[in-house]
Amino acid sequence: MLSIIWGSSFVLMKEGLVALSAYQVASLRIVFSGIVLLPTAIKYFNKIPKDKLFIIFMSGVLGSLLPAYLFCIAEQGIDSALAGTLNSLTPIFVIITGALFFNSKATPNKIFGIIISFTGSILLLFSKGNMQESQNLMYISFVVLATIFYGLNVNMVHRHLSNIGSLQIAAVALTLNAIPALLVLIFTGYFNLPLTDRSVLLSTGAAAMLGIFGTAIASIIFYMLVKRAGAIFASMVTYGIPVVAIILGIFYQEKVGWKQVGCLALILLGVYVANRKGKT
Repeated sequence: MLSIIWGSSFVLMKEGLVALSAYQVASLRIVFSGIVLLPTAIKYFNKIPKDKLFIIFMSGVLGSLLPAYLFCIAEQGIDSALAGTLNSLTPIFVIITGALFFNSKATPNKIFGIIISFTGSILLLFSKGNMQESQNLMYISFVVLATIFYGLNVNMVHRHLSNIGSLQIAAVALTLNAIPALLVLIFTGYFNLPLTDRSVLLSTGAAAMLGIFGTAIASIIFYMLVKRAGAIFASMVTYGIPVVAIILGIFYQEKVGWKQVGCLALILLGVYVANRKGKT
């Protein structure tokens, strides 16, 4: 279910971009997720230590706010299937940012897995062709930057917020980040649009679904999964998201060939090798 929800988000972004700008779609996503989680945020806000609030806010910035804008901007120039495939680099950047900024140990299998995944991602870029003409490389870099932010956020939460409940972090972080998202929505002129127009309504609906299902509800399901089945099992969602994104991309008549599927398999092989436990 989680793979379907998150894998579908890349197509929903495309639907949102039909009548709205990338900034408006991303802003609506965060605003709707903040509204849905507002009751939970109110319930737990006073229970969170005051010195942790800024870190929780930054967790929302790195884990939701900035990636929401980066993915929407990227999908103005690349297919949703490609964006979903590149999203599978997130576990690799968890390892890289952990080693660079949080003193995490990089074992040989992690290094080998990183090399495999980056090889797959480089081959994926070349498999699309005409990168300079279509400026694909620039849009692809936005997705890669988003996965770097995801990696930083996971390590930051693990290091500084391990004693606070995951649902509490998600609710407070998204509710706080809904404020700057609402400001962006106002300054980009969303409320001056013909909001009763059919195309605007459909795009707004897609953005609302992104926020309610792709951010708020999906976060709750993920944390439930981690609690009941463990982090290792929960991380398997990484393997499902790009598969769903590619299937939906084909359904929406995006160009996906055997080269792209092969590169995805190579990226996921690298993720598997990097996260495989060595002998103890």
